Amino acid sequence: MIDCIVVFRDFEDLVAETFEGFIFIYLLFSGVVSLACSCRALLSSNFTAQFLPSYQEVLIKPTMNALVATNRNFKLAARLLKLDSKLEKSLLIPFREIKVECTIPKDDGTLASFVGFRVQHDNARGPMKGGIRYHPEVDPDEVNALAQLMTWKTAVANIPYGGAKGGIGCNPGDLSLSELERLTRVFTQKIHDLIGIHTDVPAPDMGTGPQTMAWILDEYSKFHGYSPAVVTGKPIDLGGSLGRDAATGRGVLFATEALLNEYGKTIAGQRFVIQGFGNVGSWAAQLIHEQGGKIVAVSDITGAIKNSKGLDIPSLLKHANEHRGVKGFNGADPIEPNSILVEDCDILIPAALGGVINRENANDIKAKFIIEAANHPTDPEADEILSKKGVVILPDIYANSGGVTVSYFEWVQNIQGFMWDEEKVNNELRNYMTKGFKDVKEMCKTHDCDLRMGAFTLGVNRVARATVLRGWEA
Repeated sequence: MIDCIVVFRDFEDLVAETFEGFIFIYLLFSGVVSLACSCRALLSSNFTAQFLPSYQEVLIKPTMNALVATNRNFKLAARLLKLDSKLEKSLLIPFREIKVECTIPKDDGTLASFVGFRVQHDNARGPMKGGIRYHPEVDPDEVNALAQLMTWKTAVANIPYGGAKGGIGCNPGDLSLSELERLTRVFTQKIHDLIGIHTDVPAPDMGTGPQTMAWILDEYSKFHGYSPAVVTGKPIDLGGSLGRDAATGRGVLFATEALLNEYGKTIAGQRFVIQGFGNVGSWAAQLIHEQGGKIVAVSDITGAIKNSKGLDIPSLLKHANEHRGVKGFNGADPIEPNSILVEDCDILIPAALGGVINRENANDIKAKFIIEAANHPTDPEADEILSKKGVVILPDIYANSGGVTVSYFEWVQNIQGFMWDEEKVNNELRNYMTKGFKDVKEMCKTHDCDLRMGAFTLGVNRVARATVLRGWEA
């Protein structure tokens, strides 16, 4: 059984505030169990609600780089915006954190237990929005960082959402389809009363997809009636949007076009390296190839390949689909996967996991531009190194916002009960991405900062304004 306890999110706050520290110690040793259903009411005391299997995990779990970097960028943006210190602290604390145990029968009759998370970061601008990922390394700090990024990302895109993120610590490759379905349904049963059309709208992420969303929709509907708008990224037959599958990759294309236009360049003739050839990377590669870009190297979990004359992307896509990866493609030479980021190119697109660009490899990166299709691919130390080298980085909270933007379109279509054609979806996405880049550039001029800080100040400012307008008081 998992206890539901009220805990401090930041141990430094615990130490700093004597009275709150006393309350925490009291709860810790008295065994009091309390579920905070309205976490915003507790913000003045720096509490959040979290579902935890043990007390010790909160205190000794080391903070992940993603969370440290996200908090750092937020605080730098808050400083540029001259936010009230109490408002700044309030915006940083998640609205709600959830941790649940999911036990399922496996196909062989044995029982298996997994831990699921959902962090709901902020709802000042609308329902919270964010993906659910299935990955062995999912943990609270990673989910917390990604939920916070979603808050700023939806604000940068100027869509009426807040941020959330969720996940289950599992390897989906080790589970059968029926086991994945059972796991998804149990997870949905545990969180169904905390998500909803106007509360928190999940979407696919790493290790999940349209079928996962279909299972969540079906399980949620058993409790609340048929509710297609409760998740996005669904199959078309269940209310999914045309163009959603390609949306993040297409958004990367539009973002790249907007950036290159600032330098009098176009996609055509530029040499690209793409790390990650999953949904985002493969769609970006296909669309860039169609615009005349030359993709000279790609990688995925199976390996990395290179052709300095340019890869035949249609043939590579066919190969990757048939062989479940890029390894063994005849039209290229294999290379060391770790070297993909430092290959000679004009534009580098990291489209896999976070933290891949760091102080160990930043000095060796040859690209002039980096388009962050992945979440948090560049750590702060690498940011500084690349900035000194004159490398221009288009940050994740803008560059990969195409997916959540088209998720918003899907949500709108579900609520309206009216389906858009794919041309309208793609045209609207281009409009949002183009306007988003202009807004980021305007903040760069206002605050004399780089694109990352321009995007963060834009997102944080919009959320802060909404928070104050809704009645926040110091």
